[in-house]
Formats: sequence, structure tokens, C-alpha cells
Amino acid sequence: MAGVRVLELAGIGPGPFAAMLLADLGADVVRVDRPGGAGIGPEPAADLTNRNKRSVLLDLKAPDGLAAALALAGRADLLIEGYRPGVAERLGIGPADCLARNPALVYGRMTGWGQDGPLAQRAGHDIGYLATAGVLGMIGAPDGPPAIPANLLGDYAGGSLYLVVGLLAALHHARATGAGQVVDAAIVDGAAHLGTMLWGLLGAGQWQDHRGANLLDGGLPGYSVYRTADGAWMAVGALEPRFYAEFAALLGLGEDAPGPYDLARAPELRERIAARFATRTQAEWATLFEGSDACTEAVLTMRQASEHPHLAARGTYTERDGIVQPAPAPRFSATPGALRRPPALPGAHTAEVARDWDVPGLTAPQHG
Repeated sequence: MAGVRVLELAGIGPGPFAAMLLADLGADVVRVDRPGGAGIGPEPAADLTNRNKRSVLLDLKAPDGLAAALALAGRADLLIEGYRPGVAERLGIGPADCLARNPALVYGRMTGWGQDGPLAQRAGHDIGYLATAGVLGMIGAPDGPPAIPANLLGDYAGGSLYLVVGLLAALHHARATGAGQVVDAAIVDGAAHLGTMLWGLLGAGQWQDHRGANLLDGGLPGYSVYRTADGAWMAVGALEPRFYAEFAALLGLGEDAPGPYDLARAPELRERIAARFATRTQAEWATLFEGSDACTEAVLTMRQASEHPHLAARGTYTERDGIVQPAPAPRFSATPGALRRPPALPGAHTAEVARDWDVPGLTAPQHG
């Protein structure tokens, strides 16, 4: 992505993460921070979603700030904004304003509900978008409430990643034709799209429309989580017969145990597996299953994951300026991503961005 200029209008959640991903891949991302900050979040120096970026501080409600932002948009290849529909237009930096200056610009819009539809103007967060898209109801035990997957599944999987895919596809089109366009990335759309395979199974009669009753949602005892003697958990994903056979042998289930796909006796098998796991600690089970094809792994915390030997060997996590964080992903054989800059502090790069992007009138807001 070296040589690709990205203008990010500061926000929270999926927009900044999408811009970070592009920055990790080498894009020159300039974040337009506004006086007073963008809302909830950590201190700027600890906001890892702003790594590899540069920041300018502009007041978009002031004529000179808006003019500077439009000048930057005129030099950008991609723009990312995450306001409610209509806000960017009211500020004077909507798609029409920017594309008039830069017809090849790809204008990326990141929202929960999308740019149109009955809920477009409604406030929301990840959990509500997942609930409406039919995704949240898939996750969790059948006799309990839906499980909350932090904000990873909606904001970042259904939101950021779909925005990035859209931006890259539109950039390819713009470079081929000279014509930019608007990318409308809505979390409800992306989260729904993630379920495409399951919708196929549902249509084929191979998926039940309630959680905890299916192949991949904990309905099978061989694809579930179990508590260990020390109160930790093991994750079992022994779907295929040969993997399940190895799992059952190592766990010591016994030859009289119900079969793995006998749904009528699934509760009995689940109880037997749970009873076996309850006899040893997580560390003991992890050691027992190590090196096997039983598809059984310890459920780790964030800090434990960062120290796992496999992830350490691959460099999945890294440390920069005293902060442990995920390394750039995915991996490339010729053009790997890298951590080039720490999280951008608001307004810290105004002068160098003005020089590099050839926007001489770019200055930070003046306060008396």
C-alpha cells in the first residue's frame, strides 16, 4: 500500500481500525483529529488503532479548518468517515464536496445501519447491530442468554474488514478508470454477510434457527467448551471422525461412550466429556493434548495468548514502546507490514503532512 494516501476523519471503533489496517500495510494515513477529541477511548498514546498514522488537528466547523480538510481530500486516494448519515454533508465534506475536487477519490462511509433505510439515523453500537442482523442470537448456550463477542464480530469483522475490502476494490476501479465512488459499509450488512454459509445450511434444512443445536454452535459435544478442575476451559473442535477418535482416546472416554454424532444421546456424551475434563487442570489437559490431532486447545486469556509458544514463534504479538499488541496481518512474502510509528498524537504531524501532501495552508486551530 506504499504510495496510497488515506484521509481519515477521526471517529471511534471500526473506522479507525480500518485505517490502521491500511496503515499497517504501508498506506500513508493522515487522521484529521478535532479539538476536544473524537469521543470515548484510551489516551492517544495508548490508542493502538492509531498506530502507523500521522495526525493533523482541524476544526471542521471553522472555514479555515474545512478548507484545509478539503484540500487534503483533494490529494487523497481514499477517505474514511464514520459520522451518522448526513453529518459530513452538513459539515461541507461529504462525497459531493470531495469528489468535485478529486473525481478519482474513493469515499468510504462506515456506519452501523448504513446510509439509508428506516434505522439509518438511529444511534447504535456493535451489540445492537449484531442482534438485528440475526448474528448475536446464534452465539451462546441454548439455556442462557446470547454471548457477547466483545465488539470484534460487528465493529471489526462486519464493519472494518468489509470497509477495507470495499476501499481496495474501489481503488482498483479508480486506478483503471479514473472514476472514484462512495463505499457504503454498514455493520449490519457485513455481519449478515459473514453468515452466508450458515444461510446455505439453513436453506438446505441442515441448520436449526436457534443456538446450541447445530454442528458449529456447540450443539455437538465434540465441538464445545468444557471446564477443567481449576476452573479454566478447554475448547474442543473434534468434528471429523478421525480427529474425534483421537480426542476420545486421549480423554479416556471409554468404548461404551455414545457416538459423536448420535444426537439422541448427545446430552449423555456431553456429561461424560465434562466429567472427564473436570478431573484435571487446564495445564494438565493442554500437556496431554499437545502434539495431537485431537483439535483440543486451552482457552487462553489475552496475556496468555501473547506468550503462547506458537504465537511467539510466529511473532503474532509484538511489543512496541512497552505496549504488547498484535503484529500487522496478514503476511506477505515480498511486502510485509510493519510498525513504523507509534499511535499518532492529535495534531503532531501538521507541518510534515502539509509538506508531504503539498497543502501549504494546513495549520492547526489557534486558541487564545
